[in-house]
Amino acid sequence: MQSPAVGNPYITMPITAKQWLEQIRTLPLPKRVRIMNVCGGHERSITQAGLRAALPRNIELIPGPGCPVCVCPEEDVYQAIQLALNESVILVAFGDMLRVPVNVPKDQPRSLDQAHAAGADIRPIASPMEALQIAQANPDRQVVFFAAGFETTTAPVASLLVEGIPENLSILLSGRLTWPAVAMLLDSGTPGFDALVAPGHVATVMGPEEWQFVVDKHHISTAVAGFTPESLLAATYSVLRQLIDGKQFLDNCYPELVRPGGNPSAKQHLNASMQVVDANWRGIGTIPASGFKLREAFAEADARLRFPEYEEPARRRAGEMPPGCDCAQVVLGRKYPNQCRLYGNACTPRNPVGPCMVSDEGACRIWWSGGMRSVQV
Repeated sequence: MQSPAVGNPYITMPITAKQWLEQIRTLPLPKRVRIMNVCGGHERSITQAGLRAALPRNIELIPGPGCPVCVCPEEDVYQAIQLALNESVILVAFGDMLRVPVNVPKDQPRSLDQAHAAGADIRPIASPMEALQIAQANPDRQVVFFAAGFETTTAPVASLLVEGIPENLSILLSGRLTWPAVAMLLDSGTPGFDALVAPGHVATVMGPEEWQFVVDKHHISTAVAGFTPESLLAATYSVLRQLIDGKQFLDNCYPELVRPGGNPSAKQHLNASMQVVDANWRGIGTIPASGFKLREAFAEADARLRFPEYEEPARRRAGEMPPGCDCAQVVLGRKYPNQCRLYGNACTPRNPVGPCMVSDEGACRIWWSGGMRSVQV
């Protein structure tokens, strides 16, 4: 059977996870190879499948900046909390966002979950269509959709706007693009990785070409992967062969869904309803051209304009992680989750201190839930 990789110049390869591992083990590997996976979904699959333990010990798999909940700015979460507490609105958000903590005095709600317990009407949703349905079912109430996420999540929000929403629905947008964080790491001169596994779901929407700069500008081996062990191992094999052969290229190991150019309709809706702007990432700071903002044509649907009194620019700062929390360093791949002193001590999924322990895409939550108590390389 043929390799799922498209454009791969190497020999025809088997496709079972076991066979990919056997092929990887035959490679003449250097003493240390660091491969960053950008996507939180990749990290979850890697951990649940035990790929770190299965791969040769000199291969390090580094979780990267692919958790939108983890990088959502504190000021955005705080604004959502205050809006829900002080206005007679229904605030809806994706489930993971409800437990993200912010820095406030102990006598104040520090998450949307706690604001809900204090009486705010806050409801978890799984898709933008649920926000529309709630607004339609409550025409006499203002509904605010706190929409945080990367391109994959933001594209359906854009489609919702383009297709038209009721007057009582507004969007508190906190959308981010994935690739600028990787670009920032590479431009820093100390990226901390030798090869990159790019996110398949983002490439499905935006096209794999977004990651070509990693190869062209930085000469780093790159492969787009899906979420099965087979696809992840195919991508791992591809970048390792590229490193060994000294021939870097962008490989597509997720051809089932990733096509050149991505999803034209999704990209058209994003471009029609949103513009790309500089954006703040929690604990990291402002990254140029890394966020989405509603265009003027959709100003009436912008919750920031509809409820401007709850925006607090003073909370906008790079170092707003809780004291002792290393979530920002984990997101950037500069620390493993268990290298944070709070990991598993003060910070657990039941009582998260930082956002990386909240989301199912957060590396700390994934590691703890997967029984990862020590670094495995």
